[in-house]
Amino acid sequence: RRPGLQSRVSRSVGGSSLDMVSAHKALAVSLLLCLLAGPTLAASNGTVTPDHKEDLHPEAKASADAFIYTCGIIGVCFAGFLFFIVSRISLRGSESGDTESLLSTSRASDDELEAIYETIRAGARAFLWAEYQICFIFIACFSLVIFALVSHTNGPEGSTWDFDAGGLTAVTFVVGGLTSILSGFIGMMVAVYANARTAVSAKKEGEAGWMASFNAAFRAGGVMGFSLCAISMVVLYVLAVLYRSHFSVIDDKGKTWVNYKMLFECLAGYGLGGSAIAMFGRVGGGIFTKAADVGADLSGKVIGVGDGKKLDEDSPFNPACIADNVGDNVGDVAGMGSDLFGSFGEASCAAMLIGASSAAIAEAGWGALVFPLYISAFGILVCLGVSFVATDVYPVKKEEDIENVLKVQLFLTSVGMTVVLFPLAYGALPASIDLGATTGVTPLMCYVAVVSGLWGGCLIGFITELYTSHSYTPVRDVALSAETGAATNIIYGLALGYQSVILPVIIISLIMFTSVKMCGMYGVALAALGMLSTLATCLAIDVYGPISDNAGGIAEMAELPGEVRDKTDALDAAGNTTAAIGKGFAIGSAALVSLALFGAFITRASAAMAADDSLVIKGVNLLTPVVFSFIIFGAMIPYWFSALTMRSVGEAANAMVLEIARQFADIQGLSDSAGMDFHERAEHIAKGKKLVKPDYKACIAIATEASLREMIAPGVLVILSPILVGTFAGVEAVAGLLAGAIASSVQLAISMSNTGGAWDNAKKYTEKGELNGMFQFRDGSSIPLEDFRIAAEANHGNDAIKQYGATKGGKQEEVDIKDWLSELASKDPQRYIRILTGDEGIKTTDGRTCVYAGKKSAIHSAVVVGDTVGDPLKDTSGPALNIVMKLMAIISVVFADFFMSINGGNGLFNMGDIGA
Repeated sequence: RRPGLQSRVSRSVGGSSLDMVSAHKALAVSLLLCLLAGPTLAASNGTVTPDHKEDLHPEAKASADAFIYTCGIIGVCFAGFLFFIVSRISLRGSESGDTESLLSTSRASDDELEAIYETIRAGARAFLWAEYQICFIFIACFSLVIFALVSHTNGPEGSTWDFDAGGLTAVTFVVGGLTSILSGFIGMMVAVYANARTAVSAKKEGEAGWMASFNAAFRAGGVMGFSLCAISMVVLYVLAVLYRSHFSVIDDKGKTWVNYKMLFECLAGYGLGGSAIAMFGRVGGGIFTKAADVGADLSGKVIGVGDGKKLDEDSPFNPACIADNVGDNVGDVAGMGSDLFGSFGEASCAAMLIGASSAAIAEAGWGALVFPLYISAFGILVCLGVSFVATDVYPVKKEEDIENVLKVQLFLTSVGMTVVLFPLAYGALPASIDLGATTGVTPLMCYVAVVSGLWGGCLIGFITELYTSHSYTPVRDVALSAETGAATNIIYGLALGYQSVILPVIIISLIMFTSVKMCGMYGVALAALGMLSTLATCLAIDVYGPISDNAGGIAEMAELPGEVRDKTDALDAAGNTTAAIGKGFAIGSAALVSLALFGAFITRASAAMAADDSLVIKGVNLLTPVVFSFIIFGAMIPYWFSALTMRSVGEAANAMVLEIARQFADIQGLSDSAGMDFHERAEHIAKGKKLVKPDYKACIAIATEASLREMIAPGVLVILSPILVGTFAGVEAVAGLLAGAIASSVQLAISMSNTGGAWDNAKKYTEKGELNGMFQFRDGSSIPLEDFRIAAEANHGNDAIKQYGATKGGKQEEVDIKDWLSELASKDPQRYIRILTGDEGIKTTDGRTCVYAGKKSAIHSAVVVGDTVGDPLKDTSGPALNIVMKLMAIISVVFADFFMSINGGNGLFNMGDIGA
């Protein structure tokens, strides 16, 4: 202990005359001096406490430094290399040196593309700056709360103040929060930089277009994946090294002793900072994106532009279209990046904290203690090597290749990690480890725990694909259910979501049982890190989705050729599936991380208990009144949280739709411009007339203001729940709260995410025209229904309902249904409307009469309703629930000593049975 340092820190925040800003600055400066002075002070004699462990292998630190820093540098350099490749794509053409022919586009389309691209980038920057201003204020304020509460600990003689622990935990919280902000910012900026370049790459003809557009989106995703993994790992390790020096003591014999327990307890603030910012990123970003998305959808389907004409969500005359494209990046890029950064930080901190409680791991040296970071370092190298498979070895050459390439990428990274983890475990860990009640743990057991998480995450991803991709029966059944309207479509979607919970929960349960049985809570933390070991690849696949979605929106708004939109639509459809896979992966890892943090909380709280009362040894008694009642209470928290976020999306979307209605009513000429088709607008411009554009900035402002306002209440609920419960009801109540919240959040999150993903891809399946020919039109001369369905299975899709129309030479030939309907709309608008509403049938190529079920049909409207209902489920409430369980758990870990300082861990109301 260093009284001088302690008093310095305490003076920096003492005194009521300091305002919040000056106090925070003083705290930061004094703690920085504390860290810088650490190595010098460590060289002097000090008091060795029972918590100090002798550093028997000083050479291990040099090896760990070299390996982790090298892997981090490689990761950052590779991210820079990927960004350089993407940056070579010109918005006016292709990569320098390319010779593939491009689809011809008008100068106006190219100018429009650049204008849209710049508007999206400006909107993204504006939102991030507005959100991060709030985050900076939160970090400043909550770091003071951490400093005050964590400093109040439970010593041998009762409650005491340890400003050293409080101050250092506050520093790691600040660093974790700022690193999370940096991670989200990098991902967001890269995504909005690459979206238009993906659309431009899709202008290449044939296989070259498929390969170039996929590679642009995937490499841009890789920039975030590798930079986030490398930066987060290196920053955490730098903190660990600094704190190691700070908590080191050299005795009279020249031996170095390190208080690893205090080191890793203070380091837990890093994960808390990451998850706290992720909460605001996920909730705020989710509200923004879904307010814009739902508003853009409903503006065309509910408001329209008059004369029964519909408006596509990506039409350049839809006022919410830019906000929608900004929102795709806000939630699924910045939010997801901060979310998985938090998972990495929390899992690493939990594993190192639990590992430090083992004498065998501490005696084995620094390499064994930072074994969790070795897993992440090897993950960067494996993901880097495998990334070339998707872009160079087995590239995308046609639509059918997209999902296969992404799945092969995920599978090969898992195989690679399985191979390298075995020698790593044996090289870094001691031969036998005792972890509390779990004894005789071997490196093989630790390896099995890591690999179980690794392959469990892979399986959860593939199962999620089964339930959310329109390549498989479940989503197609949801689409087919729209034959009888939106109600049956919603019922089928909800049922699919509930069913999709079964297998992932079984897998997570098996991972937990296996890892806890073999390695205790340390095994769960290792399993979580195993699932996160392929994080660079998973993030690349994840970010690929919103980039492709944006590319499709830009192609539509810039009115690029149909072949371009066909490519971007295919990339987007696969992106929806990969986004769902990413969410399943994030939820699964969050469940394991939360349980690992639960173990770290019990370990940290038990350190201040008598040996006979230690919860690590005797466990938490489920049947005590306080534990059982708070399990029920904790299980309610995710529903309360979801109610707040869902309602927020509804209110923001309602405001968005009203703003769009105002613009169509008040902006002269906007409805007329929006009601024209592509050729009519071209003629309008050729005559020297100008088209009227909507006010995009007004919609962006509505989404920004709503998201920033509405994200406060859910965040406060999650952050305060464990603090208040621990303060008033004690440690056992917090254990019950976490158990209930984790069990409830996992299942609700999977159900919500997969339900929304299934509805989304059911809409995509319908918009591709795959339902055409599937539904019988009953005109009194219909063939038996069973015979119709058999024929429909063999002949459906847009090709099944090609119609005869006059060509330029006057001959009657089969033409595509889209072209036929477009011509019919101008020649016979009444018949056109009857066909879209299903009041008139349409002939198939094999002679059947069917209901038209393509875009803008009544059936399409039904699946759009399902998709709209599912938007806040899959992109706001569902993904944010994994942060709910993680954030509640890491807060409990950080404040465990504070809880134990109140009536011996029984709370102000003395509700617990600790020490009884």
